[in-house]
Amino acid sequence: MNRLLVPGAAQGQVRLTGLKAHKLVHVLRSRTGDALEVFDGAGAAFDASVVEVGEGLVVLALGPARRAPGLRPVTIVQALPKGDRLEWVLEKGTELGASAFWPVVSERTVVKLSGREEVKRARWQRVVDEAARQCGRTEVPTVHAPGPLLEVARQLGGQVLVLDEEERTLRLSDAAGVGPLALVVGPEGGLARAEVAALVAGGAVTVSLGPAILRTETAALAALAVLRHLEGTLG
Repeated sequence: MNRLLVPGAAQGQVRLTGLKAHKLVHVLRSRTGDALEVFDGAGAAFDASVVEVGEGLVVLALGPARRAPGLRPVTIVQALPKGDRLEWVLEKGTELGASAFWPVVSERTVVKLSGREEVKRARWQRVVDEAARQCGRTEVPTVHAPGPLLEVARQLGGQVLVLDEEERTLRLSDAAGVGPLALVVGPEGGLARAEVAALVAGGAVTVSLGPAILRTETAALAALAVLRHLEGTLG
């Protein structure tokens, strides 16, 4: 069944214009009487049907809201990787239940901020929106505008765990605890030791995923999979 993201959706009729109406009519080929699912990006989904198709307008009738149990909030603080690897993290991280993504620049990050951060953030948010639609999620993760690692770290709430290749004792599975969590992932060259020390001084905890050396775009996804397995929603 086709799914459509409509922020702020509620039971009753909703009138769609612009890009959403265009997508329904010209991409999804929706016609009067067709059934689909609408989700609001904040946890609610609705059985919907097309009741009117006009020039640049589609009217949907939405049934009662359905809400799935919420997942543990997990924010991925990802040092910007090279190329399009961040989009891979965004897409697959959304599938694995991340609640937010915060791209950051660290000392060894090759990619630098260019002054077009909001343009990039908007593109990344569209990647996440589409991933949520495809994988059946009703909650859409937030993508924050990129910023310097240590400045972003000061804004994080809850428990902060740093995936650290030099950590030899504490595993992620033993440190995960409960409640909101942020996972900090370094760039291709890893985090500088001074950055790790600053994060720890601010209350973060360094953890290991095991002896394997993982690429930066793999580490966050592996950690998410571990967390979802621990809470019983995966595996």
